[in-house]
Amino acid sequence: MKLLYVASLALLFACSPAKKSDAGYSNKDIEISSDKLTPELMWQLGRVGNVSVSPDQSTILYTIAYTNIKENKSYTDVYTMNVDGSNKKQITNTVANENAVVWNADGSKINFISSESGTSQLWEMSADGSKRKQLTDIKDGITNFLISPDGSKFAYTAEVKLDEDIHDIHPDLPLANARIENDLMYRHWDRWEDENYSHVFIAAMSAMVTSGTDIMPGERFDAPLKPFGGVEQLAWSKDSKGLVYACKKLEGRAYAESTNADLYLYNTTDKSTINLTEGMMGYDLNPQFSPNGQYLAWESMERDGYESDRNRLFVLDVKTGVKTDITEGFDYNVHSIMWDASGTELSFTSNYHGCNQIYNITFADKKITKLTDGVQNYNSAIKVGEKYIATKTTMKQPTEIVVVDVAKGTDKNISQVNDHILAKIKMGDVESRWIETTDGKKMQTWVIYPPNFDKNKKYPTLLYCQGGPQSPVSQFWSIRWNFELMAANDYIIVAPNRRGLPGFGQEWNEQISGDYGGQNMKDYLSAIDALAEEPFVDNDKLGAIGASYGGYSVYWLAGNHNGRFNSLISHCGIFNFEQMYSTTEEQFFVNWDMKGAYWDKDNKVAQNTYANSPHKFVGKWDTPILVIHGEKDFRIPYTQGMGAFNTAKLRDLNARFLYFPTECHWVLSPQNGILWHREFFKWLDETLK
Repeated sequence: MKLLYVASLALLFACSPAKKSDAGYSNKDIEISSDKLTPELMWQLGRVGNVSVSPDQSTILYTIAYTNIKENKSYTDVYTMNVDGSNKKQITNTVANENAVVWNADGSKINFISSESGTSQLWEMSADGSKRKQLTDIKDGITNFLISPDGSKFAYTAEVKLDEDIHDIHPDLPLANARIENDLMYRHWDRWEDENYSHVFIAAMSAMVTSGTDIMPGERFDAPLKPFGGVEQLAWSKDSKGLVYACKKLEGRAYAESTNADLYLYNTTDKSTINLTEGMMGYDLNPQFSPNGQYLAWESMERDGYESDRNRLFVLDVKTGVKTDITEGFDYNVHSIMWDASGTELSFTSNYHGCNQIYNITFADKKITKLTDGVQNYNSAIKVGEKYIATKTTMKQPTEIVVVDVAKGTDKNISQVNDHILAKIKMGDVESRWIETTDGKKMQTWVIYPPNFDKNKKYPTLLYCQGGPQSPVSQFWSIRWNFELMAANDYIIVAPNRRGLPGFGQEWNEQISGDYGGQNMKDYLSAIDALAEEPFVDNDKLGAIGASYGGYSVYWLAGNHNGRFNSLISHCGIFNFEQMYSTTEEQFFVNWDMKGAYWDKDNKVAQNTYANSPHKFVGKWDTPILVIHGEKDFRIPYTQGMGAFNTAKLRDLNARFLYFPTECHWVLSPQNGILWHREFFKWLDETLK
């Protein structure tokens, strides 16, 4: 591993990134000098973006983003291919990225968002990429769009200023730089809330649209929901007379403490708006009308304030108003819902035992059928005939487009975006084990081995602690927590689906809430102890790593591992629960997971949570630790990382602080991402090799 770090600059150029032309960029000409995965090479793999199938189900439209490390940016272009993977064509090649790419209603044209004009606007082009035409010139640009089924109009989202800023209040102080806050939530994830709100507009399709009708006039709410909501939170009715949108119509403290997002139907004829999910208290998102327009399906959580509640599939009969949970009794989460052409069935994906599989449900009898097996994540699925066009990810391969033949139980990679590179890279084996926990249950755990694994050797081994806290350890491909990249540096990785992760039933998933520092920590130790019994694991070279809740787990283990670990890495972890409760932004998160405020001394469950705050165990810290944090992390503010690092140094421990002033809860910049990996492996080399 030391060779990789010392020669990292040389490797950056040894990969020979493709030449950037005056137009697009790709990785087709990369020359690979080693058969091991490196951070630089990983960042240059193509990333498949949004995928859609033409109305006649003959052609797939998709995007690929390629990263230019030297320029510290990515370029996104548009591609098409037949549904069997033949006749691949790159139909754009520009420095202006094309995003949100979709077919129009008859498949003759493609609509997309581009910043070619200087701001993000709606464009169209022919199906072969020719005849590019700008359709909007909205002041300050748009963020999403959705064309009505009849093609006569479209919805778009844009920012609207409704509140005064500091210079409106004090116009004679133009150079003043300050904020005045009177309520929660004044910042969210990675940005401060400003005077602007995301609103939904409707406009008629015409030669050049410069403005539309705001269907939320004067409302101090965001649609789609910030910060992650997109066009999937909008849906046109089949007659093009109604538009459904998701919104959480709450303000201040109520907004910070609630997940009660509803679906609203705007009538374009009489300009009225009604709440379709009134009385449904959790997240209601991602609406989709059936092909005949009679039904509206969406994803729904039941309980207010619980962001990891079971995601159900609800259907509304538009005529009768009857709402039905058609996945009642299904003990797993529903994602990526889609009607079939007949409107009698829906497909969706769900995580089951560490893998995302495709499911089908017949609307009439609510019969759910698991259609796929195998070790992979199917992240989306579009039914085409009797097969599915899906996006697939594994720990050994980033996202590709595949054809899934359900009858045969097989899939075929038809996009092959990175095959020419990955064919030259040796990956480590991935194994699923079921390990017994301290309370006698079985826990699925992934074990990832180094390439060229030799069972007669001893390897340093890393316990991976998952974040979320309720995000599955599935067959994901991460540009930061990449298990194959860790394995390529001669580490064995142990990644347990400990208590508090979905895919193993709701009881397993919910156990963690109010039990931070409890059974799920015992699960971590069960996993590493089981692997430590293997002769190829070096028990004197064990590490624990993780981010977010995984970062908290590392801090907690630092004071409770009883000599197991020799090195620790915590990224954006919670160090002090009291500080976390008082400084995080989404108050519903800490209210639910910690079960109350730290000053509520009569709340025994909450007090047990705060008793497990890592800062209360620092007297037992004795292990080298690398702390990583981003300044723009508003979920777990960066002072948490500072507190952990300062404490470690005050205890005379070997410690290091990697701080990113421009990164948030993640590391998104290519060069910062590569730096992250260099320091990550440098630390592990110093402490475990």
